[in-house]
Amino acid sequence: MSDSHSPKAKIYWKENIRLVLILLAIWFLVSFVMAILFVDIFDNIRFFGFKLGFWMAQQGSIYCFVVIIFIYVYKMNKIDHKYQMSEDHEETTIKNRYNQKKKSDK
Repeated sequence: MSDSHSPKAKIYWKENIRLVLILLAIWFLVSFVMAILFVDIFDNIRFFGFKLGFWMAQQGSIYCFVVIIFIYVYKMNKIDHKYQMSEDHEETTIKNRYNQKKKSDK
């Protein structure tokens, strides 16, 4: 997709930004809301022998961030394939052009 102003490209970027905003909202919820604002409420719950608020601030948020990264990679690969923006598609397109040029030179 070489034309960044095409309708297809605009839809691709809307979907991309939507995914990023959703994942950032989850990141904010886990890191700020659960680990800072509601820490006293979550401290009434025990998790692996620790207070949940403390555990979320120290360990849980890190696990959530790693999960968010994997979700982002998985979803972006699906979006890239959907809009033919993946590296695989570009590589295939380049090979096809090369093969067509090679055939026309004969």
